[in-house]
Formats: sequence, C-alpha cells, structure tokens
Amino acid sequence: MSLHPLPLPDGAACALIGAPGSGKSTFAAEIQNLLLDARLSRNLRVVVDSTNLHAHVRAGLLARARYWQRPTLAVLFDVPLDSVQARNADRGRIVPPDVVRDLHRLLPSTDQLAAEGFARVYRISEIVSPLPVEQ
Repeated sequence: MSLHPLPLPDGAACALIGAPGSGKSTFAAEIQNLLLDARLSRNLRVVVDSTNLHAHVRAGLLARARYWQRPTLAVLFDVPLDSVQARNADRGRIVPPDVVRDLHRLLPSTDQLAAEGFARVYRISEIVSPLPVEQ
C-alpha cells in the first residue's frame, strides 16, 4: 500500500470505515508507526479501527470527540465488493462472504458522513494506490 499524505489535525479522532477485508487494519498498520510517537508522547490523535458501519456507533465516536472538543475525520474504505471478498478470502480471520456482503451494503456515503458531523471525509480510493490482496 502506497500512502499519500493524510493530514490529521492535532487531537483529531479519525474513524476508519469499511467492511471486513476492505483494508482498514492494513491502512492503520501503515500509519501506526508514523503516529505512534506523537500519540504516545502528546496524545494528539486517535484512529478507531473498527467497521464503524452503523450510524449509532459513529454517533458515539462523534459525541466523544465533541465532548473533548476534538475535530473528527472519517476515512471511508470505498473498496469494491469483489476486491473486499478477494482480500477477505486470503486473510487469516475469514469473515463469511455473506456477512461481508451484508456489511459492505451498509457503507455510508461521504455526504451521509458529513451530515452526521464528520468535519472531513476522505475516500481511501483517493488517498492510496489500489489496495493489494494480502498474501
């Protein structure tokens, strides 16, 4: 995975949103080392690695960020279902394909995420080169 810069404001809460196998954990692992020192030494950023596909889950994150007066960002893993299914099939923790399909259908739009209160929404397709299937 080749990352393009993802500007995260100081103190931002960033949610990674997508179906299992879409590349959220891989993305988080790639940026983890870059953010780890800053996060540990100054507690400036939080990346929430979960599907975050249900609005009520995102609402809880948004509420906590508002409470602490932190900016909120979302990274929408807009990965096509066939790519997600292929990546999922090659994972150590395989999620049943029907579950992946059902969760993939829950992907919100960027407009929906903005309407929910995310200050900035990034689409993974715009910030990384195509995600490879994990080997």
